[in-house]
Amino acid sequence: MSSEMERDILKVLVSEEELQRRVTELGEALYQRLEGKEPLFLGVLKGCFVFMADLVRACQLKCDVEFMALSSYRGATVSSGKVEVTQDLCSPIEGRDLVIVEDILDSGTTLAFLKEKLLARGAASVTIVTLLDKPSRRTKAITADLAGFTVPDEFVVGYGLDYNQQYRNIPYIGVLKPEAYSS
Repeated sequence: MSSEMERDILKVLVSEEELQRRVTELGEALYQRLEGKEPLFLGVLKGCFVFMADLVRACQLKCDVEFMALSSYRGATVSSGKVEVTQDLCSPIEGRDLVIVEDILDSGTTLAFLKEKLLARGAASVTIVTLLDKPSRRTKAITADLAGFTVPDEFVVGYGLDYNQQYRNIPYIGVLKPEAYSS
């Protein structure tokens, strides 16, 4: 069965099976890295929510979960370069080991801003885990500690990633047809 959303997909970049396998590997790597600690998993809303749920289950550490919402896109397909916090943390983070969970590391603007902000607030450590890494678009000197997949400079959606709040519920990572976002 083909959905309305799937008709807007040019090609599948990462299948459901590949996602499941890689998230399990990332969870195991986090477990080894943070064994004996009780990290705070910090999801960057909204794109991380599917990935983060699967990653936390795959990691099997005692942990807390928090979310922040940041915006630098404001409905566009390219970052504006200015980050604003639209939903802040509820819990204190002083002395905590944090795991930032992000859907995609693109320009690096959002993650560079967030990492600096969290360290300034007293986090003991910050580990960045991103599902997708798009290094060709990087404008800030930041890298992920763990990345699921390196992707080309194409507009991707699915598994939590969106265009204009749509396509998040596609169970794979797909490349959006240009006509779906250039109209």
